[in-house]
Amino acid sequence: MDDRALIARVLAGDSGAERLLYDQHVDGVYRLAYRMTGDDDLAREYTQETFIRTFERLDQFRGDAALSTWIRAIAGTVVLNGLRKVKRFRQREVELEEGVAHAATARRAEPDLKVKLEQAIEDLPAKYRMVFVMHDVEGYTHEEIGAALGMPVGTSKAQLFRARARLREALSDFAGEWAS
Repeated sequence: MDDRALIARVLAGDSGAERLLYDQHVDGVYRLAYRMTGDDDLAREYTQETFIRTFERLDQFRGDAALSTWIRAIAGTVVLNGLRKVKRFRQREVELEEGVAHAATARRAEPDLKVKLEQAIEDLPAKYRMVFVMHDVEGYTHEEIGAALGMPVGTSKAQLFRARARLREALSDFAGEWAS
């Protein structure tokens, strides 16, 4: 069934069509949310919020882009706004172990590359991280990213370039480990 027919059925109140739309897109939305947050609970929450907003605004879908792109644009907005909210909340928290960490004088071993990479990706500014994940991890084109995030293709390319540069810098200590 094409997107227009599916949307028409959903808007007409067909619960089977709602389920079909959800089933067709939930995995991609969850993957994007998980890769952006690194947290299963947050990814599930943002996936749910994405579909709430999708169904609330489905009558506003114009068809300028694919339905999947439109839904992922909503997911991107939900995730970015959610991460801002989480960041503000976490800035107010103080971990109990923080005092223990400051008291410890033993130097910890350098984390392995995978841990360092995950942290480097997490440390990217949200827009850079979104473009990096969508392009290099999920395989979206710059045109699809631009449509999903409401930015010119050149901005998507520039943000990907900057994200990769920051990752290279953050992982420079490991450069010799994968170079042949």
